[in-house]
Amino acid sequence: MAAVSAWILPGLLVLTLAAALRRRVNVYSEFAAGAADGLKLGVRLIPLIIGIYVGIGLFRDSGALAWLSRAAAPVLSHAGFPVEVLPLMLIRPFSNAAAVGVVADLLERHGPDSFVGLLASVMQGSSETTFYVLTVYLGSVGIRRSRHAVQLCLLGDLIGYLAALWVTVLFFVM
Repeated sequence: MAAVSAWILPGLLVLTLAAALRRRVNVYSEFAAGAADGLKLGVRLIPLIIGIYVGIGLFRDSGALAWLSRAAAPVLSHAGFPVEVLPLMLIRPFSNAAAVGVVADLLERHGPDSFVGLLASVMQGSSETTFYVLTVYLGSVGIRRSRHAVQLCLLGDLIGYLAALWVTVLFFVM
């Protein structure tokens, strides 16, 4: 099996080149044009991505995240969520890197086999970096008004968090 998997990527490359040659496509010029378009897109998206990271830093460093955690504690505990995972729930839609840091901190403080550690791990895989994805995808095609995309994506994150709680309780607690 390892021998087959080692040849999958080179095989796809050869297949792509063969199809391009059959269609008389200048592969190198198309590759260069695609790379140039990718660079232009990256330059266009950099300010949007920097804005997300600055906003996350301000939210966390201003104390708003800690205040919101304290304010939401009664509602979260009633729903079955430990208050310790709220920072993950708030940061995850914005940044995967920051969310990984929150998960690492939770695992260090509570342990990987604790309910908090297990729930945080499942939550990390059950949600998306909504605002980052919307920034990249909608920004790449120039859409300025996202209409209902943000609300629906955040609803998907909420459903992911609830499913993570359900799965963690079902498979790890019982």
